[in-house]
Amino acid sequence: MRYLNGPLPGSDPALEAAFAHALLRRVSREEILETLWVHRPARNAVVFGRRDTNLPGFDAAVAACREAGFAPVVRASGGRAVAHTTDALVVDHVSPDPSWPSGMEVRFREFGGLFAQVLRGFGIDARVGEVPGEYCPGAHSVNARGTVKLVGTAQRMVRDAWLFSSVIVVGGATVLQPLLGRVYDGLGQPFDPASVGAVRDEVAAVRDGPPVTLDDVEAAVLAAYSARSALDPVEVDADSMALAHTVVADHRVD
Repeated sequence: MRYLNGPLPGSDPALEAAFAHALLRRVSREEILETLWVHRPARNAVVFGRRDTNLPGFDAAVAACREAGFAPVVRASGGRAVAHTTDALVVDHVSPDPSWPSGMEVRFREFGGLFAQVLRGFGIDARVGEVPGEYCPGAHSVNARGTVKLVGTAQRMVRDAWLFSSVIVVGGATVLQPLLGRVYDGLGQPFDPASVGAVRDEVAAVRDGPPVTLDDVEAAVLAAYSARSALDPVEVDADSMALAHTVVADHRVD
């Protein structure tokens, strides 16, 4: 499997969403092979689902983002609004799949289990399942203790390919809780700020030692993926970047 690591040039969250979209398009056209892109967000952002943009309170939610210094963007995959600081890890996985549109539930179970296993390696009581009042609610979120959400997962399918996107909140829960409260209030959707957790906080509660870093979490994620398939490091290529720039307007919030 191709493996892309690191940020894109510049610091544009909309371009990050567009780049995942571009990878999906290119793998569906058989221009590239199955690809894993692991990256750290360039900026604090709130990433909305397409359904959110059609709600009457979307403008109020966007205003709440901007007042807090978070960039509003629209992602390629499904689901509801997700927020992250730069203290997070985003895992975008695209693959060809001639059997589409089947397999969505299987992938949710498989990758939810993978991320739960990664977090258990840090001593966290990680489980797959929705917690009451969580942001972007889903049966295959990854939580700690059945109480706080740590990893959100979402998918998008196109003909003959899929994108599985995951956001691991490593830190910043105390910043995200009030922000998401304002965002979901604007959207008119249920949400409990207490449902937002962070990997670093959970690890600190169960073991002594230095805080868990983004490097630690990234290494554990890559080890889990490597156990499934050999990773072939590649650079961000000009064709994918060019395609991302052609679709970035679809992900930008004016």
